[in-house]
Amino acid sequence: MTMKRLKILPTGTEILLPAGSPLTEVEYEISQQLIPFGCRSGACGACVIEVLEGFGSLGEPDDDELDFLHDLGRTGGTHRLACQCRLQGDAAVRVVDTT
Repeated sequence: MTMKRLKILPTGTEILLPAGSPLTEVEYEISQQLIPFGCRSGACGACVIEVLEGFGSLGEPDDDELDFLHDLGRTGGTHRLACQCRLQGDAAVRVVDTT
């Protein structure tokens, strides 16, 4: 099983996950809530992340995710909904403050 590294800022925590793992697995790997998952279906926006490194390592966003990010004002192609991502390679992300 190939393991991939996910770095989560601002804490700087690094987590190893099997390739293809959904990012929702993060909360099962460590006790603290690093990414605030809400609905887990891409409808609430609680888990918006900015991808700092490895955008292509998180899979391709579908049109619904891109439309929702646009509605949230997260344009420019560096943001994703963490609940919709699967870790295919090493990546670094920053949790976006949605308050």
